[in-house]
Amino acid sequence: MVNSEERWENDSEHSFQLALTTWYLIEYGKLNLDLGRAVCLSLVHDLPEVYAGDTYIYDEPEILASKEAREREAIEQIKKKFPGFPGMHVLIDEYEARQSLESRFVYALDKLLPILNIYLDGGRTWQQKGITLDQLLEAKTDKIALASEVVPYYEELSAILKQNPHLFSGKSGSK
Repeated sequence: MVNSEERWENDSEHSFQLALTTWYLIEYGKLNLDLGRAVCLSLVHDLPEVYAGDTYIYDEPEILASKEAREREAIEQIKKKFPGFPGMHVLIDEYEARQSLESRFVYALDKLLPILNIYLDGGRTWQQKGITLDQLLEAKTDKIALASEVVPYYEELSAILKQNPHLFSGKSGSK
């Protein structure tokens, strides 16, 4: 959800936040990543969801199981709808395959930002959805580990979350 509002952020808001955060962290950290490529990856990373729909990380097993096929079909729809935009197709494929440092950085940061946003919103979504800290760490740790540049931010945020169990549904231990 968007902080203090009763609506979920849309893909445009999310992608814009991801692009700006990507830009900031690459400049701030003087990271050896292609800034332009990473920002463009941020902007296209969720385009398949326009056609496939967003899949909530803790959704029903059958919905989670269909995610890859739905997104693969969505990518084909995008390629058919925008044949004159091959650069976008290349970046979507690159992001999906995690084949570059930039795509792994954007992927990991994409997994970190919702944690930060929900934390800043007082854990409301975790409480409403009954998410525990253990569930969160299990779902995110390996994905964020794909980009060593993002890991320190995740570790710092995880430590803060472990010190604030009230942000979760109350069923969580700590890892």
